[in-house]
Amino acid sequence: MSDSQNESLRQAALKYHEFPKPGKLEIRAIKPLANGRDLSLAYSPGVAEACLEIKDNPANASRFTARGNLVAVITNGSAVLGLGNIGALASKPVMEGKAVLFKKFANIDCFDIEVNESDPEKLADIVCALEPTFGAINLEDIKAPECFIVEKLCRERMNIPVFHDDQHGTAIVVGAAAKNAMHVAGKDFAEIKIVSTGGGAAGIACLNMLLKLGVRRENVWLCDIHGLVYEGREVDMNPQKAAFAQKTELRTLDEVIDGADMFLGLSGPRVLTPDMVAKMTRRPVIFALANPTPEILPEEARKVAPDAIIATGRSDYPNQVNNVLCFPFIFRGALDVGATVINDAMELACIEGISALARATTSAEAAAAYQGEQMSFGADYLIPKPFDPRLSGVISTAVARAAMESGVATRPIVDFEAYKAQLNQSVFKSALLMRPVFDAARTASRKIVFAEGEDERVLRAAQAILEETTEQPILIGRPEVIEARCERAGLTIRPGRDFQIVNPENDPRYRDYWGTYHQIMARRGVTPDLAKAIMRTNTTAIGAVMVHRGEADSLICGTFGEYRWHLNYVTQLLGDTRHVASGALSLMILEDGPLFIADTQVRTTPTPEEIASTVIGAARHVRRFGLKPNIALCAQSQFGNMACDTGERLRAAMQILDSEPRDFTYEGEMNVDAALDPELRERVFPENRMQGVANALIFAHADAASGVRNILKMKGGGLEVGPILMGMGNRAHIVSPSITPRGLLNMAAIAGTPVAHYG
Repeated sequence: MSDSQNESLRQAALKYHEFPKPGKLEIRAIKPLANGRDLSLAYSPGVAEACLEIKDNPANASRFTARGNLVAVITNGSAVLGLGNIGALASKPVMEGKAVLFKKFANIDCFDIEVNESDPEKLADIVCALEPTFGAINLEDIKAPECFIVEKLCRERMNIPVFHDDQHGTAIVVGAAAKNAMHVAGKDFAEIKIVSTGGGAAGIACLNMLLKLGVRRENVWLCDIHGLVYEGREVDMNPQKAAFAQKTELRTLDEVIDGADMFLGLSGPRVLTPDMVAKMTRRPVIFALANPTPEILPEEARKVAPDAIIATGRSDYPNQVNNVLCFPFIFRGALDVGATVINDAMELACIEGISALARATTSAEAAAAYQGEQMSFGADYLIPKPFDPRLSGVISTAVARAAMESGVATRPIVDFEAYKAQLNQSVFKSALLMRPVFDAARTASRKIVFAEGEDERVLRAAQAILEETTEQPILIGRPEVIEARCERAGLTIRPGRDFQIVNPENDPRYRDYWGTYHQIMARRGVTPDLAKAIMRTNTTAIGAVMVHRGEADSLICGTFGEYRWHLNYVTQLLGDTRHVASGALSLMILEDGPLFIADTQVRTTPTPEEIASTVIGAARHVRRFGLKPNIALCAQSQFGNMACDTGERLRAAMQILDSEPRDFTYEGEMNVDAALDPELRERVFPENRMQGVANALIFAHADAASGVRNILKMKGGGLEVGPILMGMGNRAHIVSPSITPRGLLNMAAIAGTPVAHYG
C-alpha cells in the first residue's frame, strides 16, 4: 500500500472512531422508563426487591441483573497488538473493539476497563475486586511474564472465569489448526518435532496446549530473540521459558530446524528463511503467525516445499489463525452455564469443536458467504472461516457441555438441542451481515464499472474499494473532472494511476463500442448515428457494452436518474434467454435483524408468473447472506379473505410455486403484520406453513414494496443494501439516487462476488 493510501486509511480510521459519536460503544436501557411506575420499578423502591433476592442467594444476580451476560476486557496496555507498551489510555480503542466483537459474534455485553498499573500483583488485586460486577474476565494485552502472574492470581482467588485471550485464545485456535494439519499430513502429535519462535505469552501458551494434545516436551525446541532456549541460559529467562529448555550444544534457529515436522512462529517478520524450510521434513507444517508480516511468506515457503501445510495470521491467505474463532464462543458457553472457571476440558472441547467443524461438510450458508474459496477440508482449509454461522452453536454448546461434565457449571443446561437452536437463531442479528460478502469478494479480482464515475460518492467508494477489496474499479467520466473532484474531496486516488477510466468524449474504444451497440440494436430501430450519439452521452449504455464485451465483470449504475431508464439499457444489452430481470431485492439491515423486500423497482404490477420468479430469485439471494429463506407474499388480502387484484395475483403465484417441490419456506397471501408476528399469523391461519418471523416480504405491487422499504429506511433506522437486480447473473446492479458511498461499496462487494450465476 502506498504512503498516500496509508494516510487515507489512517484518516478514515480516525473519522470512524470519532464520528458520529466518539468511540465504538454505548449503553442502552433494555427496560421501559416511560413513566413514574417504570421508575419505581427500575429504581426506588422496587429495586430493593431485586437486591434482597441477591442478598439471600448470590446466584440470583444472573436472574435480576446483567451480570450473567457481562464480561470485562481488562488491560494495562503493556503489550497492545503490534504497538507494544503504549499505556492503558492509548489501549482503549483496542479494548472497545474487543468489546464490539463480543457483542457482534456472541451477543455478550462487555465493558472495557483500562488500568494504570504495571505491578502484576496490584493489577490482580484490582481485577479480583471487580468480581461482583462481572460474569467473566477477559485479560488482554498484558506483557509477559507479568500476564502469567496476573492470570494465576486471579484464577486462584476468583469464582468466575478468567481467560487471558492472548495466551489461551491463540493456543486454542492454533491447537485446532494443528490437529487438522496433522490429519492432513498423516503425522502424529506424539512423534513430531516442533520448532517454535517467540517466548511470549501466546507462544508459551501454544506450546503448552500442544503438549496437552500429545506432543512430547522433549520434542519441542523453543527459540526467542536470543536464540535457542537451552539448559543453563541466563539471558531473558523466566520459569515459563525454562520449562522448554533443551540440553544441547545447538544455539540457533538454523541449527535446530533440521528435521522439524512443524514450525510455530509467534515472533517477527521473516525469521524463517527458505533455506531453513528446506531442512524440514516431508510435508512440513508451517504456522507463521506474526502480523502483518509473517515469519515467512507462504509463496516463499512453497518454492522449496511445495507440499507444505501453511497457516498465517492474515486474512489474505488460507488458514487464518484468528482468535475470533474462539473467544466469543468459549465465553458464551461458560456464561450460559455459570461456569466458575474456563478449564482444560472446556478449552479442549473448543479445539475439538473448531477442528471438527472444518472437517465436516461445509454448510450451505458458509459456502454462499465465501463463494470462490476452497471450502472443503484439506491443506488450505484447516479451520473454519470466522463468519461460519455454525461456530456459535457448535463451539458454545461443546464448551457448555464440557463445563457441566467437568463439574464447574453452576447453572446446567437441560435441553442442549434447544440451547443450540437458540444460539443459531441469534447469529445473524447484526450489521456484520455484509462481512461474509466482502470476504467472498476478496477471492477474485473482478472488474466493476461505475457508470456515474464523476459522482463524488462513486469516487469515495472507489477509494474504499481499492483499500478494502481486491476489486478493480473502472469509472466512466471525464478524466479532468474526476481528477479535480478527487483532489477537492481530499482523496488520494487518481485516474490512470489507481483505476481505469472510460472517457465518453474521447476514448480509443469509441468505434468498437458504438459498433457493438449498433450490432445488438440494429433491428430495434437504432441507426449508426444514434448508436454513435448514445455511446458519447449514455454512460449506463457504455458500461453495459463493456460488460457485454467482457471488458468488465459487472456494472453499477443509478446514482442519479430513474431506475427503469437504467434498466432499459441494462436489459437491452445484457438480457438474453438466460438473463431476465426478475425483480429488485432490497436488503434492510434493521436493529433486530435483516429483512429483504421485493419487487421494489422492476415490475409495477407483476403477473403471477413474475411474482413466482421473484420469490425464487429472492430465496437464492437470502441464502447467500447465510440465512434460511422464510418468505411471505404480502397484500391487503389475507389468506383469501378479499377478492382484490393483488390478492388474486398472489394466490395464483402460490399455485405456481406449489406446482413443484421448493427447497425454501414461503406462505401467503397475508398482511405484513401477520408475516412479522408469528402469534398473529397463527391466530389468523393456524395451519400456515411458516415458522417464526418472515425474513423476506414479496409484494404484488411495486408501490407497496417501495413504500415499505422507504419507511424502514427513513423512519425505522434501516440500512439498505441494494437494490440487488435479480436474474441478470450479477452482471449489473442499479442503485437508488439516495445511496451513500458505503452503500456503493456494499454493492461493489455483491457485484464482486465470483459466482457462475447470480440471482
